[in-house]
Amino acid sequence: MITVEETPLSGVMVVTPQVFQDDRGFFLESFNAECFLKEGLPVDFVQDNHSRSVGGVLRGLHYQYPAWQGKLIRVLVGEIFDVVVDIRRQSSTFGQWFGIHLSATDFKQLWVPPGYAHGFCVVSDIAEMAYKCTVPYRPCDDSGVRWNDPDIGIEWPVDHPVLSAKDQVAPLLAELDDLSV
Repeated sequence: MITVEETPLSGVMVVTPQVFQDDRGFFLESFNAECFLKEGLPVDFVQDNHSRSVGGVLRGLHYQYPAWQGKLIRVLVGEIFDVVVDIRRQSSTFGQWFGIHLSATDFKQLWVPPGYAHGFCVVSDIAEMAYKCTVPYRPCDDSGVRWNDPDIGIEWPVDHPVLSAKDQVAPLLAELDDLSV
């Protein structure tokens, strides 16, 4: 069983699984195709990724085009501030962002559908994430938007993030082509 909450961005959903906890620990189903289908969420995932980052690292804002990826994101260790930006020019929410803290202790997941850029920063000492993807990663489709684009105005919870060279020079939102889903 899952609970699904809509966000201000169309199709972006917060998914909370039912968690069974006692003094021994916990158990949850992080993915159940029947439950996802019932809630209108995708079930055709083709790749699972696992990422580990240290505190202060900011990764993103990434997307894949033209082979758009949908991603189901969850935190296994630590806490992140996870961000999604609508980069579909034809959308009424183009350029708007949604952010949420995800942690290993709240068990929440974030569904990021195709058409959105995604990024996160680590707000704990270490964070490990797992995410399911609807399309395999293709280096030739790897793209990004500048993490601190003033036209987007994301309120990141870190002042001086640790960034990759690629993320430091990603294009601004205004520089992107008209991307269609």
